[in-house]
Amino acid sequence: MNEKIYNERLNRYLTAMRNEMPDCIPIRPFVAEFTAKYAGYTCQQVTHDYKIAFEAVIKCGKDFDWDAMVPNMVYVWTGLTQALGLKYYGIPGIEIPPDTGFQYIEPPEEKAYMKPNEYDRLIDDPTEFLFEVWLPRVSKDIGEKNSYFKKLALVKGSMAMLQYFSDLEAQVRRMKEEINMPSAINGILKAPLDIIADKLRGYIGLVMDLHTQPDKVLKACEILAPHLTKIALMTADPEKKLPIGFWMHRGCVPFINMEQFRNIYWPTLKPIIEELWRNGHQTLFYAEGNWDAHLDSFLELPERSIIYHVDKGDIFYVSKKLGEKFSLSGGIPNTLLAVGTEKEVKDYCKKVIDGVARNGGYIMDASAIIQNDAKIENIKAMTDFTREYGVYSQGHTKNHIGKKEDYKIENKLKELKKKPGVCIPWEEKKKEIENIQGDEELIKRIWEEIDTFGYLFIWQILLSF
Repeated sequence: MNEKIYNERLNRYLTAMRNEMPDCIPIRPFVAEFTAKYAGYTCQQVTHDYKIAFEAVIKCGKDFDWDAMVPNMVYVWTGLTQALGLKYYGIPGIEIPPDTGFQYIEPPEEKAYMKPNEYDRLIDDPTEFLFEVWLPRVSKDIGEKNSYFKKLALVKGSMAMLQYFSDLEAQVRRMKEEINMPSAINGILKAPLDIIADKLRGYIGLVMDLHTQPDKVLKACEILAPHLTKIALMTADPEKKLPIGFWMHRGCVPFINMEQFRNIYWPTLKPIIEELWRNGHQTLFYAEGNWDAHLDSFLELPERSIIYHVDKGDIFYVSKKLGEKFSLSGGIPNTLLAVGTEKEVKDYCKKVIDGVARNGGYIMDASAIIQNDAKIENIKAMTDFTREYGVYSQGHTKNHIGKKEDYKIENKLKELKKKPGVCIPWEEKKKEIENIQGDEELIKRIWEEIDTFGYLFIWQILLSF
C-alpha cells in the first residue's frame, strides 16, 4: 500500500464533498457493468458471482487514475436474490441474456406486493408487515412452496447476506491496500415514498393511492421514515468520512405532482437528512432523472449536508441554484460516453469544468451509473482530460478525516409502536422466560443485539436487494 497516494485521493475527495477546493478535481465514476466489460467478464458473471465483480473493480482501480470507487456498483447480488426466490429481478443468464445488466420487474397493479387496503397493517408495525406479508409475496420459495423450501430460503438468504457484507468489508480493505483506492460511499437510504413506489405498491398503485387515500400514504411515509433513518445510520461510515448513498427514484415531477412532493415526499424525507447530518453524516443525493423543479426545496437543508449528483438535470442551472451551498457531481451524459467520440467527451468535460467547477466543490462522474454500453476509450478520455485540465492552482487537499459537523435540529420523527432496530422487544420476550436467576441486563443486551440482526436482514432486503 502507498499510504501517501491513498490519503491524497481520500482527502481530495473529502475536500470537494465539503464544497471546498482541492488540488485538482476528484474523479469518482460509479462504474457498474462497465467494470465487467473492461475486465473481460459478462454481466452474468459480475452479477451472479460478486467475487468476480470484486476482481473487476480491482482491475479498473489499478488501471484508471481515479480518486474513489464503489467496492461493487453491481449492487444487486443475484446469487442472494435467487437463494431467496425473489420475483422482482430479471437475472442475467436466466430470464435475460448474459450480457444484459440485471433488470427490475415491476408487477402489474393487480399483483402489487402490498394491497391498497393494507396501509393500516404497514403503519401498525412495518417490520412485522415485511416479514409476514411482503416477504412471502415477493419470494417464490417463501410464499408458494412447502415448509422445507420456506425455511431453507430464509436460512440461505440470511447466511448469504452475512457472507456478502463480510466480504464487502474485506473488499474495501483490499482496495485500500492493493490499489490505494478509497471507497466512495457507505450506507444506504431511500425516501419513504420511493419505498412504497419501488417495492410495495408499485408506481401505478402509488399514483392511485395518492389520489384516493393520500392521508394513508402520508401516514405510512411518516412511519417508514424512522426505520429508514435507523438503517442509514446502522450502515453509515462509523468514521463519518464517506457519504450515505441516497437513491432518488420516483419522487420528482412528473412522476408525482408538485403538491404531492411538497405535502408528502419532502416533509417525510427532509427530517431524515437533517437527522443524518446532526449525527455527522453527509448524504449523496443521487438524483436519478430530472429534479430541477425541486432545487428550492433542497436549499432548505443545512449547508454542506448533501452532495448533489446531477443526472438528467441541467448541471449549469443546478450549479447556479445549489453550488454555493452544496458540492456537485456528475453531469457527463451516459449517451455521450456510449456513442460519442473521445474529442466530444473531452469537449463536454471542459464545458462542465469551466461552467461549474472553477471554485471547487465538484466531483467528476457520468450522469448515471456507468454500464457496459460505455466505450472504454471514452472513460479513459474523461479520466485523462479531467486529470490534466482539472487542476486548481490555488487549491489544496485539506485533512477532513474524521471531521464531524455540529448541527442540531428538532427531531421530527414519529413515535412508533416499536422503536427502529427492534423486531421483538425485550419486554415481550421476557414474558416467555419463567425464571431469571442471573444477570438480566446481560441476557437483555445479547437478546437485543441478536434481535437487531433480524431487523437488519428484512430492511436490507427491502432497500438493497
